[in-house]
Amino acid sequence: MLRLPPCSYLRPGSVEEAAELLSRHGERAMLVAGGTDLVPKMKRGQMEPEVLIGLGHLAELRAVTETEEGGFLIGAGVTLAEVSAHRRLAAAYPAYVRAAALVSSPALRNVGTIGGNLCVDTRCNYYDMSFEWRQACGFCMKKDGDICRVAPASKRCRAIASSDTAPAAIALGASVVLAGPAGRRREVPVDGLYRDDGQYYLEKSADEVVESVRLPAPGSWCSSYVKVRRRNTIDFPLAGVAVALRRSGPLVDDCRIVLTAVGSRPFDVSAAAAPLIGRELTADVLAGADGLLAEVAAEAAKVAKPLDNADLHYVWRKQMTRRAVEQAIVEAAGRLPVPTGRA
Repeated sequence: MLRLPPCSYLRPGSVEEAAELLSRHGERAMLVAGGTDLVPKMKRGQMEPEVLIGLGHLAELRAVTETEEGGFLIGAGVTLAEVSAHRRLAAAYPAYVRAAALVSSPALRNVGTIGGNLCVDTRCNYYDMSFEWRQACGFCMKKDGDICRVAPASKRCRAIASSDTAPAAIALGASVVLAGPAGRRREVPVDGLYRDDGQYYLEKSADEVVESVRLPAPGSWCSSYVKVRRRNTIDFPLAGVAVALRRSGPLVDDCRIVLTAVGSRPFDVSAAAAPLIGRELTADVLAGADGLLAEVAAEAAKVAKPLDNADLHYVWRKQMTRRAVEQAIVEAAGRLPVPTGRA
């Protein structure tokens, strides 16, 4: 049995105090809310904080409120299960709620948080193993080594993004509120939270805490999220696609497409949707009769360069990325029903 290594646990009284503690303890400290990603990795020796700063008890991180503009502000400590069961969020942001509902298993969604899922660690078959396995195989640059085991000539880590909610939030134009020491706060687009680097994948400062996610008023946007994985539950995405469509009458005004799990960060490939703008998504178009969806999907998938660092063959994952783009567009257009979020 893998055991949790010794560490100290601090219980701050506020988000500001949590940021102050992060600043004070530096690299020795990490934040923990649900702990669904952090705790197993501490047991496997992938993460070795000496100090854990708890966030799960902070009531200020647990609220879902409607903004004056008609959007929603969701505290980072709201669980994935709570988002999945929120009817008003489901009606306004089906892609985001569906993404939350597809994370892992019901038990883990009951404790996993939306802030934690946005910041979830990148993954790789050469990294997500026990200490003994990694020691025998040879350590990678993400932890204790100096080369990328999946791409030895690479100058950076090639571990892949694994957040389901991030691409949906990006497609919907969401932002995150980051709290720092001394009451400092700033708001950045969710897309600005990530780097294309599997090892140093977050752009936020080390002493900042994700306080909330701001979703803008839904307006006339409709959306969907499609997840490709080995099993229908528990597994991380092998490819994920979020699509948001805006229409005036029958014509498409705008279309956003965001991919995940095909690189070290979520990729906004909305430029690939240009052929859809000004078009009517008729039954023939959505059925693929004229090849328009296939054209858009092929262009969107160009950025996807899967490597042998996740389940199943990387060529298949590339092919499934194209299929997932097509499916997400069809669902966002309302051709297919969007699931309510039940696992």
